[in-house]
Amino acid sequence: MHYVVGRNAEVLDALPVAVRDRAAAARLPLWRGEEYAAARTLLRALLREIGEDLRGGPVAAYPSGRPYLPGRPDLGVSLSHSSGWVAAAVGRGRDVGVDVQAPAAVGDRLLRLCCPPADAEALAVMPEARRRREFAWIFTVQEACVKAVGRGLSGRPWDVPVNIGQQTGEWGRVNWCAPRGGEPVPVGCAWNDALPTAG
Repeated sequence: MHYVVGRNAEVLDALPVAVRDRAAAARLPLWRGEEYAAARTLLRALLREIGEDLRGGPVAAYPSGRPYLPGRPDLGVSLSHSSGWVAAAVGRGRDVGVDVQAPAAVGDRLLRLCCPPADAEALAVMPEARRRREFAWIFTVQEACVKAVGRGLSGRPWDVPVNIGQQTGEWGRVNWCAPRGGEPVPVGCAWNDALPTAG
């Protein structure tokens, strides 16, 4: 699995936006169009980097919203965006999921829903900035895992067990990582060895 993370503005300033992505983004509200164009531009750059240039071809989406590459069922792809950040992931011969989260306020109810009791209690007493960041790391992994199996919130990401500070793990047939040492913003990646499936 390969992934990359960047800021919307930096991606759009540094990389060429495909004509079809620019046209689709223009039909969306400005903020959403920027996320849309930046995520797809980042995905195209990642594909070129691993030797899979789309040459402006489509990045489509199933009705569920899960992205895919028409004519390339051997490549699993995933996109994410959050408060000015975007992430893209590609897997050869496997389903993938990626999620990026800018840390934000989180209430005790959400902590209890997404975390084991001991972790929810530990997070509840952390200083606010650390609590936001630690929870974002947990939730990016949970979201990435359900994306890797073709679901979003309907996949109940809060059921994916992730502990404070955990960097790797498994959820069923899905493997995941939280590359905490190398990213400026929380990001979670997940993959399995099954060929990509319709979503």
